[in-house]
Amino acid sequence: MIPGSEAFVTRPVDPEALIRSLPSRLQVHTVSQQAIDDLDPLTYEVVRHRLWSVTDEMGETLKRMSGSPIVTDANDFDFTINDEAGQLVQVGLYNTMLIGAIDLALTWTLQNRAVNPGIEEGDMFLCNDPWVGGGLHQNDTVVFQPIFHDGKLFGWTSAVCHEPDLGGTAIGSAPIGNVDVFSEALPTPPVKVMRKGELQHDIVDVWVRRSRVPMVVGLDLRAKVGANTIGRQRLKAVIEEYGPDVVKAVMKKMMNDAEHRLRHKLLSVPDGKWTATGYQDQAFAGDRATHKVVLAMTKTGDRLLFDFTGTDPQAGVISCTLGGCRGGIMLAFLPILCGDIPWSASGLMRCFDIIAPEGTLVNATFPAAINRAPLGTGWMIGNLVAQCLSQMLERDFRFRDNVQASCCGTFDFACVAGTDERPKEPVPFLNVVMETVAGGYGARPGRDGINTGGSFCIPMGRVPDAEVTELLYPLLVLWRREEQDSGGAGRQRGGTSCAVAMTPHGTSLPAHVIMSTSGKATAQNPGLAGGYPGNLGHDVIVQGAAVDAMLARGVIPTDLGELAGEADATQCFATSMLSPGDVLYMNCQGGGGYGDPLLRDPELVARDIGDGLISMAAARDIYGVLFDAEGRVDAPATDRLRQDMRQARLDRMTIGSIIEGRVEPGEGQPVDDNLVIVGDGDRARVGCRHCGQALGDADGLLHVGAVEGESSMAGPIVRSDPHHFVDEEIGFIQHICPGCGTALHTSIAPRDGKQTISGFALA
Repeated sequence: MIPGSEAFVTRPVDPEALIRSLPSRLQVHTVSQQAIDDLDPLTYEVVRHRLWSVTDEMGETLKRMSGSPIVTDANDFDFTINDEAGQLVQVGLYNTMLIGAIDLALTWTLQNRAVNPGIEEGDMFLCNDPWVGGGLHQNDTVVFQPIFHDGKLFGWTSAVCHEPDLGGTAIGSAPIGNVDVFSEALPTPPVKVMRKGELQHDIVDVWVRRSRVPMVVGLDLRAKVGANTIGRQRLKAVIEEYGPDVVKAVMKKMMNDAEHRLRHKLLSVPDGKWTATGYQDQAFAGDRATHKVVLAMTKTGDRLLFDFTGTDPQAGVISCTLGGCRGGIMLAFLPILCGDIPWSASGLMRCFDIIAPEGTLVNATFPAAINRAPLGTGWMIGNLVAQCLSQMLERDFRFRDNVQASCCGTFDFACVAGTDERPKEPVPFLNVVMETVAGGYGARPGRDGINTGGSFCIPMGRVPDAEVTELLYPLLVLWRREEQDSGGAGRQRGGTSCAVAMTPHGTSLPAHVIMSTSGKATAQNPGLAGGYPGNLGHDVIVQGAAVDAMLARGVIPTDLGELAGEADATQCFATSMLSPGDVLYMNCQGGGGYGDPLLRDPELVARDIGDGLISMAAARDIYGVLFDAEGRVDAPATDRLRQDMRQARLDRMTIGSIIEGRVEPGEGQPVDDNLVIVGDGDRARVGCRHCGQALGDADGLLHVGAVEGESSMAGPIVRSDPHHFVDEEIGFIQHICPGCGTALHTSIAPRDGKQTISGFALA
């Protein structure tokens, strides 16, 4: 760590100790426990919903004032109400990753700005330093303000969104080389952008000067100031109506109730330990390695521990800070575990601890490059947490509706910048392609994943209107559709993902393209209980496609196969030029499947074919479904094919050992779609729910078979050779029951990678 940089690092602190440490001139409004206990239920619910409406109005203000499609269309932003210590009381239903770091920025400000320059009525602070908090990388910029009542600090509000460009050596502030933070957007610790109610024009000028799109960044800044202004006005109105002690008591009770409800839920789930491992393929342009993130989640009583010990060292541009790690956890923690609990986030975060070794991918030290933090390691953390939480919840039938395979793998980032010649005076343009918001949702035990359901971390996310894209930028959207075979196969199919193709239109000059993603060699979107991962990422730039000539003839292409030129798959990190007539094609990632695809109802497979969601090849080779001459399911032929496919798995199987014994498939405690625990204590055994084959002791190792081969064995979800991206041996790895051949776990990962099944280690 560079000497002095440690001053810009924050960690969670005890709120009461923080308040006691503040200078005497900063008076703070607090409330007694008795006031919290004396709240009547009706007042509590009315005021709680009023606070909810305050944040909703803040969000609407931000959207109406911003000129960026990232905010107005894709909803990549969020906002909060916080108590006097910065704890998150109420958060928005937008980008939930962002709220994992906002309270850290407020904590840091109380610790480091209370004396000089001070925290006063009418102030607002601007911050984009990920080591301080507020966002997961520098493009996540937060504006937050203190709220005073009768001269005492009562609470805070904040508004945060992703900015399209804040400077640095590459468009979109996304350099892709093996660089450090000094090549990226400048991290800015909290500075006063508003002082005693007046916007500080010197700070505003410094802020917008750094950007390639200063008008958008300047408008977004004012939008966040406006959202906070509305938040202050509405919150003060609630205080005037109900009194400060009542409102503060409601804020405290909201966090306490969220904590209590989550602890109660955790107490009803069996204790245990679940592990998951994920791989980022490439950390920077030219890298040929994979980079591992390891999670061991332990549940003890009413607490969770997320331990990332064993994760690889920080590398390239994919690492995240501690705030980014918390944000990644919240990506899955809120929707999977807390979907039925109001999101008073600081109360919920009291229920877990984090072990994130410094200097690793999950807790990078300054001056690491972190521009891909939320989309790389942060997103992977969310996928790993989702796997562990789902496996934990599946142990109790009451929570099976909360079980879900991984969604959309990652965000496939692409930025296109150039010159727009449509106005009388040509102007520069910069477009962050937001179509990859439309990933597929993971499958659940009882239903398929949602097709193009969006990004798991943005419950209110949307895809920008194609016509808005064409209005704002000299780009023509050729097609945008749900891509066939992109959802992970399974008894329940993962949701399909979006694909988009665009070409320059309205400019005679080439545009610059920068791409930053993962999941092209290894799967970022694993399935559960034997379900296949969703599709691997597949991006193409077709140079010499001659689309301009096709358009001149009145022909609009609808498929890559109709284009001239070479359609080469781009690396995870790549730069290129996009000339008029060229095509940029992006296929983001679908959701993971649930359960063995050979157990899927053949009629559902037929429906998916009719809807264009899967191909006939996938129906035959992955689902084992055949059709007669009239296009109806041939049930006898399908049964024979599926039995042959199970036998083929058994014939290819490699195993360490098979244990003797059987369990009764209809008895015991289900573990997932395939496994059951029969008996108690030392006599407990794990077996196959389908054939009764004993697989191991409940507290020991599973003795299962393994089928390995080339990644292409996964079917159409793989569209490129993994050796195109990395040097390591990547393959299709499927663990099966040695008795009946049912798939228990399926992955596309390094051949020597450590695997687990529903919390059990493998023999």
